[in-house]
Amino acid sequence: MTEALVGLMAMMLIAFVRIPIALAMGIVGIVGYAYMRDWSWGAAFATAQTKLYETGRNYTLSVVPLFILMGNLVTRAGMSQELYRAAYAFIGHFRGGLAMATIAGCAGFGAICGSSIATAATFAKVAYPEMKKFGYSDALATGAIASGGTLGILIQPSTIMVIYGIMTGTSIGKLFAAGILPGILAALLLFAAVQYVTWRDPTAGPRGERLSWKERFATLHGVGWFALVGVAVIGAASLGLVESDDAAVLGALAVFALSLVYKGVTSVIALFVLVMGGIYGGVFTAVEGAGVGAFGALVLAAARRSLTLKSLYAALVESARTTSMLFLILIGALMFAEFVNITSMPRDMIAFVTRWEVSPVTVVAVIMLIYVLLGTAMEELSMILLTVPVFFPLIVHLGIDPVWFGVLIVVVVEIGLISPPVGMNLFVLKTLLPQVPTGTVFRGVLPFFTADCVRLAILIAFPVISLYLPSLMK
Repeated sequence: MTEALVGLMAMMLIAFVRIPIALAMGIVGIVGYAYMRDWSWGAAFATAQTKLYETGRNYTLSVVPLFILMGNLVTRAGMSQELYRAAYAFIGHFRGGLAMATIAGCAGFGAICGSSIATAATFAKVAYPEMKKFGYSDALATGAIASGGTLGILIQPSTIMVIYGIMTGTSIGKLFAAGILPGILAALLLFAAVQYVTWRDPTAGPRGERLSWKERFATLHGVGWFALVGVAVIGAASLGLVESDDAAVLGALAVFALSLVYKGVTSVIALFVLVMGGIYGGVFTAVEGAGVGAFGALVLAAARRSLTLKSLYAALVESARTTSMLFLILIGALMFAEFVNITSMPRDMIAFVTRWEVSPVTVVAVIMLIYVLLGTAMEELSMILLTVPVFFPLIVHLGIDPVWFGVLIVVVVEIGLISPPVGMNLFVLKTLLPQVPTGTVFRGVLPFFTADCVRLAILIAFPVISLYLPSLMK
């Protein structure tokens, strides 16, 4: 166990002197592996070469660039404003309605984008000016944007879940399904936080204009036709008129065709339902669903005439850059995990839990507390990559469902994204909204931070919330 702890400290020191985290984990992993093998550098470099090769040719990992490309294309299609407008039409007239509409819009945008930081950055530009125009306090406005942005990594697709699934061998499709109900619970609790803030200070979030039902449904133009296609495809497959695979192809083609006619927010919702419905129903694998989503996003962007050759090139370059960064971090983490696995740390932790007869729920609660504390001082992806190799063998030994544990990890990452002092979403807002004091941003996020901690406690106490939908998957 001593070797693993020394390796962790060495990795943190290397990262502290501003060496990229991917290199820090890779260096410690290679040196540590060589040490554990009696300084056999040949074995260490051979293992690193194997990890590099296997990661690069891993078919399952192709979901990463495809979902990233899907998010970049939808972002360039300018759908964030329409999602925000649709959410505002239905709930903007409530107390704190604009803040709740921001959270709902973030949830919808995050469902396609898959990036928390991108979601927060986008809605800082879209929602903050609107909330200021209606007299919202800076604290509530920034708190709603920062916390709503975190939904981008829980509501699918989620890069964090993909990486967790690859590292632990857990089904990515089941992880995606497991995030749906916790994502809905998250939005409801964040709504409750908005209501709490406006109950204590009604001037913090004045009511918006109440729109007629006709105006509200106008924001969902074309929803009837998309719903009709869905019912027809599902009905035809259920009656055996067409094979399920053929029905999925017909449904995808119909959604793409309708997206050329109805170019608003409904087409984005339909694309999300198509991708997640196909994965959830067992028609698509996660990789196939990512491919369908990326192509659908391309159709959406082209239909809205927002995709020029220049913007397409920019989307492809950004997707390649982000994918390369994630792959390098993952390779370094896998090498570090290989070193940790051959130390005595996993066995020592299992022996400790067995000796003292600690209950699985207690172990999970302690691990979550460690994650929350680490989240206040570490970048979230690095935290996951560093700690999963340490904790996962213990989780498997205790018989804890890895899908449930994966959802809990993502929730903790969300908490870390809005945890002072280094929550990434807080820094994004401070950069984009320099006129808002840092203290105001920190103060504004506290009610939402509390709501996320309550959600974590609920998910720990009631695993069925996370596991119900995966249990129904084919």
